[in-house]
Amino acid sequence: MSGQLSHRARPLLRAEYMQTVFSQLWRRTPAVGLIVGLATIFSVSPARAALQFDVFLGYDGTVREASWFPIVCEIKNDGPPFAGVIEVTPGSYGKGNIQRLAVELPTGTLKRVVIPAFAASRYPMLWDVRLLDQRGKVRQEQVALRPQRQIGGEIKLIGSLSRTASGAAALLPIKRNQPEAQPAAARFQPSIFPDNPLVLEALDAIYLNSEVAVSLRVSQVNALLGWVNAGGHLIVGLEQVSDITASPWLLKLLPCAPKDMVGVAKHPEFEDWLRAGESMTNISPATARPGPGGQGRSGAPNQDQTVTASSGRSPFADLPVDLAFEAAEIRVVTGEVRDGHVDLAAGDVPLIVTANRGLGRVTALMFSPEREPFKSWKNLTTFWTRLAEVPAALYASTDYVASYGQSADGIFGAMIDSRQVHKLPVGWLLALLLVYLLVIGPFDRLWLKRINKPMLTWITFPAYVVFFSGLIYFIGYKLRAGESEGTELHVVDALRNGERAELRGRTFLSIYAPANTKYALASDLKFATFRGESTPSGGGQNAETANILHTGDNFRADVFVPVWTSQLYVSDWWHSGTMPFAVTLNSVGDDWQLTVQNLTDHAVTAAQLVVGDRMFAVGELAAGQTKTLKLAKASGTSLPEFVQVNGQAYVSEVQQRQYAFGSRSGGQIQDLPTASMVASFLGQMGTQPNGQNFLAPPGLDLSAVVAHGNAVLLAWAPNSSPVPPVNRVKFKRAAANTLWRVPIAIGQ
Repeated sequence: MSGQLSHRARPLLRAEYMQTVFSQLWRRTPAVGLIVGLATIFSVSPARAALQFDVFLGYDGTVREASWFPIVCEIKNDGPPFAGVIEVTPGSYGKGNIQRLAVELPTGTLKRVVIPAFAASRYPMLWDVRLLDQRGKVRQEQVALRPQRQIGGEIKLIGSLSRTASGAAALLPIKRNQPEAQPAAARFQPSIFPDNPLVLEALDAIYLNSEVAVSLRVSQVNALLGWVNAGGHLIVGLEQVSDITASPWLLKLLPCAPKDMVGVAKHPEFEDWLRAGESMTNISPATARPGPGGQGRSGAPNQDQTVTASSGRSPFADLPVDLAFEAAEIRVVTGEVRDGHVDLAAGDVPLIVTANRGLGRVTALMFSPEREPFKSWKNLTTFWTRLAEVPAALYASTDYVASYGQSADGIFGAMIDSRQVHKLPVGWLLALLLVYLLVIGPFDRLWLKRINKPMLTWITFPAYVVFFSGLIYFIGYKLRAGESEGTELHVVDALRNGERAELRGRTFLSIYAPANTKYALASDLKFATFRGESTPSGGGQNAETANILHTGDNFRADVFVPVWTSQLYVSDWWHSGTMPFAVTLNSVGDDWQLTVQNLTDHAVTAAQLVVGDRMFAVGELAAGQTKTLKLAKASGTSLPEFVQVNGQAYVSEVQQRQYAFGSRSGGQIQDLPTASMVASFLGQMGTQPNGQNFLAPPGLDLSAVVAHGNAVLLAWAPNSSPVPPVNRVKFKRAAANTLWRVPIAIGQ
């Protein structure tokens, strides 16, 4: 029996045994008993002083490129209490941020904390995580940690809050044998499910069993609701009607009102649906109803159309029939469908119902995929693959091309980098180099030979070096010297939450330093994270090392900016506030009828309405102004054409931004409203050859939102900021602009 005990239980049993021996010896021989008692104390104290420090990376060991992911630290302190600091640093080559989080560790406590980290590359990075005491001494450490899997930013990732381990979602591997290209699935334990919506955004979809929903904490529920509102796809499997009535938040979120359970004996619609493989994005996005299929949150173009057009068949068309599944009765929850669309039904009994929620969606499975006959269904992984919207073309061909390229951060950097920094044209650089070579070579030799004093070269040569060094410094000073400058650009999704709004924002901050300087930055918003500019091709973040202190769910940071350079930083955040705009959009025959009211204190100088694959100019909106427009559905601008024309030009600008030399205005984007709107729909560019792509973090690209039937209002408000600035210092030059993005449910 003792051989089956854990290593933690054995010291306790040993201590109890020694205490029994001590009591018996004390009654017989006190002196011997005292010796044995001291031995007992010293033998037990090492076990009591043990400090356990475990670290878990990502979602069940999976990390996704260009996304935040959780680093979960579990600490058990059986020794003396102390105040500790958890320190996280990139363990691989290259610069990165040093993140710290203070923790109090009383005796006998078990603490579990989550630190958000950013994966800048599709290739696995190493991480060092250390637990320090108040003196800075390392008490425990986990070094060179590597995630089990690291996938590309365009690859599908689904999480599961399932009732059982075997009931978690599982996806089919694609044809191409490439580990980082395989769709991934991860299972969460409810006790360690994150309560920060920012670290959930790498997940395209989450499967939630209704029985598990009851056990979630309020903070976890709020994180899940925020994730859905910001673009996530929540798939809910209904176990019992009582589960829904016991979770009011889930009842409010679902597109149906469960009332009863019935048995359905015949249900061939399931396997017919899998064989058809038709994606909802094959329908015109302007009229598409929400349902399985389509674009993912990463904005990767849907490839089901390619399969349908080229072969006329789905790759699952020959899916074998599971006779045992077909013959078994399934239990289905029935009830009123309140909104959304019935994607699958057995006769008049809905089986799958989907509805839009903010920028995201909720899909109700009116059955439990964790119970029989689904549990034994041979095509269950195909079912999950279809629900997770993995492009069908990946199962028809091995011709998969990764969407590598430039980071979308580069677009914002080209927009807000200081215009005080100019580049030396390559022609002038070559001319200066030629003059330098002529002076130190032929000119110096001929001149000294003419005056017959060749030994003077020991004086003239250093003089030339000093002169040209001073000239280069003078040129650099004229090209780059200026005043301290901080420019912010906010991209904010205004998401309705009852009568209030949840603001999901991204703040891009560019700092120009006239000297080697450290700057203090901070955010006190509800949730806020901080990172440097992402450079996927460089394998990390190219900003100088930043020291970040997490204060709860927000941060304090010190960043170093070298002399005469601009550095780009990014803060992702959530904040509660009021809705900035009141917008309604109705379909009236061949027209769209739009009514929009500017509820902010700042004027909007450029606004666009995006519906399906069309863009419509809304124009200017003064503070407090209400405007009503009738827009012909056939008019407007093609959204893909708008993005592709401008996006291709931005590729070269972002590349030039990385060059030290070039044209005077190279690497700069002047039209800020247009560029910020293009960056909001980068998925419309498709997959370009030779790395001419932009990789957008989850949620930045809204292509999937309009593909699933929503509309979006884009409003550019110059000289405005929805939240306090990130910087805690005053710059001599400062600017702030905001792009508002408001999802709109289309009415009839």
